[in-house]
Amino acid sequence: MQFKIFINYMQGFVDIVVEGFYIERFMNICANQQIFLWNVKKEKETLLYARVGIKDFKRLRYICKKTDCKVKICRKIGIPFILNRYKKRKIFVGLLVILILLVISLSNFVWNIEVTGNNTIPTEEILSIVNSNGSLIGKMKGKIDTKQIINQLRLQRDDLAWVGIELQGTNMLIKVEEADLKPEVIDESEYCNIVAKKPGMVLKISAQNGTPLVNQYDIVKEGDILIGGWIEGKYTGTRYVHAQGDVQAKVWYTNKQKVLLKEIKKEETGEIENKYSVKINNFQINLYKTLSKFENYDTIEKNKKMKIFSNFYLPIELITYTNKEYKNYEVTYTLEEAKNIGISRAEVELQKEIEDVKNVVDKHVNVYENPEYVEVEVTYEVQEGIGTKEKVVF
Repeated sequence: MQFKIFINYMQGFVDIVVEGFYIERFMNICANQQIFLWNVKKEKETLLYARVGIKDFKRLRYICKKTDCKVKICRKIGIPFILNRYKKRKIFVGLLVILILLVISLSNFVWNIEVTGNNTIPTEEILSIVNSNGSLIGKMKGKIDTKQIINQLRLQRDDLAWVGIELQGTNMLIKVEEADLKPEVIDESEYCNIVAKKPGMVLKISAQNGTPLVNQYDIVKEGDILIGGWIEGKYTGTRYVHAQGDVQAKVWYTNKQKVLLKEIKKEETGEIENKYSVKINNFQINLYKTLSKFENYDTIEKNKKMKIFSNFYLPIELITYTNKEYKNYEVTYTLEEAKNIGISRAEVELQKEIEDVKNVVDKHVNVYENPEYVEVEVTYEVQEGIGTKEKVVF
């Protein structure tokens, strides 16, 4: 039935209303003569609403005459009527044809690249690899080797477990799954040492297997062997093993902050203005003539690619520049205030580096005063395990 309706749309159909006392007989004759009626709606006993193809409508006159009914056209629908309506508007029709041809032509190119599935890997880094051999925006879809791009991403990014590419309309959809990167696990049957993964001062060393090579209060550097993956025996000589043990050390974390006694700060006034540009491929048209009316302002840029359907992007981009006005004001700190601000800022940065703040055993603060600023150096002493396993290389 849907196919018949489509054919009738191409050929044209009409909405009709039939009025008479023999509506049932009218419908029976239409059915016998295979006249296709749809959207049939009967109102009272003397009115019938329906749709019928333009070719079948001509045959209804004889049936109406036979059943003493009247038929009236309410609306004309379909391609022939549309063309007839606009046949005198040649310029409009010409532009419409050009537009259709342009859309068909643009559909052969990629105008947008979308990346999904990346939670920790920045989209910009993925796009940088994808476009390393030249931008894919504006390139014909038939000339894009998706397998090569996938292989390129997999080779350059160890943190990608899977990559898939789909070309949907004018949109290239890159789907990725990030790999769950875990530290290398050395099999217990392999020989290994325990080495320092960061510098520190050894506090306690406990070796379950292997030979301790450092003592309490020794200062070690990153990469130094703490527990050797071998055992010296009086009768057996040197025997290599898989080192096991724990090395606790005191590790120092330091952060410096410089705080001016007179600082210039910004405060937004709440006033904003928007300016717009249109970018067609690589050609940009600014839709504004004057500079910002604000003396001091921050600009936020937002780009929106134009599209017809969900995955049919056009090489047209609307750029919105939002200027937010701010005013500068001066803040003066005392030496004590500047010191406390510096300590607070340094501690925030240090806590980002330390795995567990509970392991901090001591804190040292050094302050360097200057007529114009205060420089604060905060050092945390942290007790933590610094050992990590490393294969023995012969």
